[in-house]
Amino acid sequence: MDKEKYVDESWKEQATDEKDKIAETAGQETATSEALETEGGTQSAPELHADDCGCGGEHTQDVEINFLNYITSLGFQAMIFMGEIPNPVTNEVDKNLMQAKFLIDTLSMLKDKTVGNLDDQEKNLLENSVHELQMRYVQHVQQEASSQGGGTA
Repeated sequence: MDKEKYVDESWKEQATDEKDKIAETAGQETATSEALETEGGTQSAPELHADDCGCGGEHTQDVEINFLNYITSLGFQAMIFMGEIPNPVTNEVDKNLMQAKFLIDTLSMLKDKTVGNLDDQEKNLLENSVHELQMRYVQHVQQEASSQGGGTA
C-alpha cells in the first residue's frame, strides 16, 4: 500500500530560466546606460515625459520605489478623499469617506501583515500614519453626522 511520492522539480528549471532572462535584461540595461554616458549625458533612470504618463502635460520626476513612499502615497490619497487637501489632478476637493476608509483599512492591514519585517523608520511611519488618519477619519464622520442631523457641534 505504499505509494511513491511524486516530486515535481520542474520549477527549478523555470526559476533558472527566469533568472537568466533577468540577468540578460539587466545586462542590456547596463549597456544602454553606458551608451547614454558616452553620448554626453549621464542618466540614472529613464526620464518620464508628459507624453508618456498621460498626466495632462505635467512633467513628473522620478520617484524611488520603496515602502516609505508607498505608505506615504496611500496616506496622501486618504487625505485627498477626506477632503483635507485638494486633488492634485483637478485641484478640487474630492470628499469620499468610503474611499478614505478603504485606504486607511489597507494601511492598517499592511501594519498587521508586516509585523517584524520593517525597520524602525518604516514601522513608525506606518503606525503614525494609521493612527493619525483614523483620528481624522473619525472627526470627518462625526462632522458629517452632525451636519446631516441638523444639530450644532
